[in-house]
Amino acid sequence: MTDFQSEKDLVRAMHRALDAATADAAGAAMSKFMSPDCLWRGYAPFYEQTGPKAIAKAFWSPLKSSWSALVRREDIFFAGLNEIDDFQSTWVVSMGHLMGLFDAPWLGIAPTGKMVFLRYAEFNKVEGGTITQQSIYIDIPHVMMQAGLQPFPPQTAAHFVQPGPATHDGLLYDAQDPVEGETTLAAINAMISDLGTWSLGLPLEDELRRTWTEDMIWYGPAGIGSTYTIERYAKQHSGPFRAAFSDRSGTGHFARLAEGAYGGFIGWPNFTARHTGGFMGMPATENLGEFRVVDIYRRSGDKLAENWVFIDLVHFWKQQGVDILARMTEVPRT
Repeated sequence: MTDFQSEKDLVRAMHRALDAATADAAGAAMSKFMSPDCLWRGYAPFYEQTGPKAIAKAFWSPLKSSWSALVRREDIFFAGLNEIDDFQSTWVVSMGHLMGLFDAPWLGIAPTGKMVFLRYAEFNKVEGGTITQQSIYIDIPHVMMQAGLQPFPPQTAAHFVQPGPATHDGLLYDAQDPVEGETTLAAINAMISDLGTWSLGLPLEDELRRTWTEDMIWYGPAGIGSTYTIERYAKQHSGPFRAAFSDRSGTGHFARLAEGAYGGFIGWPNFTARHTGGFMGMPATENLGEFRVVDIYRRSGDKLAENWVFIDLVHFWKQQGVDILARMTEVPRT
């Protein structure tokens, strides 16, 4: 039985050191736990960085300088072997919010002096007692909307600071029954198999019922929003999304794993599709676009019950000719 305790302990120690570090000391804090050539993948405009000093300079130091009293509010934590490389590598996943007081500009977003939450999902590859790869997907438009900006047309689903699991059991710091993780991974793979086709020949709601509970909750990125129950998910996201795209590629991930009732995957990109119009209320571009996505799941029984989704919409829309960050000064505050 693989319990992943040493890998979990390493990532948790890295989090404690990083969370306690000042803006200037973030790189030094991470260097105790990361390889010097650690590959880091992040949301636009951070993209790829190499090594803890570069990671800190690009992401952590500016964030810590802008957000006072920054803390981590973790909702989900698990580890597992990566199915994509035939279960050879170990990855540790953390998801939740970074919370702070928005006291100085960040990425051109004017500060509010109030609490602000940054959704995050982090995947860490651990080899030989060190972190050799790390990916952090976040939700910059969600911060923009908390600051009173409207970077997109009205979204189809609900906007709010998203909670953790309804069961309040997402922090898997201890060893788990491996059979539970295998069951979760099987449920995720069944959903991927259905989703990747877009052509099962079933009504959308019946297709979703094959792998989702009726009372599913889908927590999407800002600009799309969150939705509850199969019927509303089909109406408020899945149906409109499929109608807005053609030429969807196959699905590709670089990490996919599960432990206990939790699992997830990440891609760079996950798939490409051609925008034929209507996605997030935006006109057609006929351009292919990359979707860099993280999905985190909670399983109930043999089906998926909750799904937290991170999509690099800044990167996607830039490929469509729309610079969301540059629109900061062009959109009104609510």
